[in-house]
Amino acid sequence: MKKDFRDAMARLSAAVNIITTDGPAGRAAMTVSAVSSVSDDPATVLVCINVKSAAHATLVGNGRLCINILAAHQEELARMIAGMTGVAPEERMSQVQWITGDHGQPVLPDALAVLEGDIVLQQQAGTHSVLFVEVRHIRLASTAEDGLAYFGRRFHRIAAEVAEAALAA
Repeated sequence: MKKDFRDAMARLSAAVNIITTDGPAGRAAMTVSAVSSVSDDPATVLVCINVKSAAHATLVGNGRLCINILAAHQEELARMIAGMTGVAPEERMSQVQWITGDHGQPVLPDALAVLEGDIVLQQQAGTHSVLFVEVRHIRLASTAEDGLAYFGRRFHRIAAEVAEAALAA
């Protein structure tokens, strides 16, 4: 069942994001695809994080985070933060030119969109924590760029024209 479940989830396309946090518990970044909209009033998203992840305690300890929705040109960055390139975990954040967002979190200046917020609820579900994040600040890229998705255990480019057509509908 576990293998079948993982294989089924590999067939579920998802946006690629880098989750960041900074605060009293420290700084951390991780590449995730388990992000979903919950509500627009108040603006709330959920983020699923493996409890064994090195960043889990830091995210929960800080109680706030940033979701950086990646553009297609950021695939190598996604790989590096995910630990797929051989860069040591303690060096990954220092390899990136972060700016500080309006809610005090590390932000990628060229992300497609940035959502900074506070963790308002945490629910344990199996191996993961489901973090409900109330969004406090949003920044959108000024130009349309191709997006980055994860499908079939690989990264894929999503054409901006497809996304723009969907937004216009």
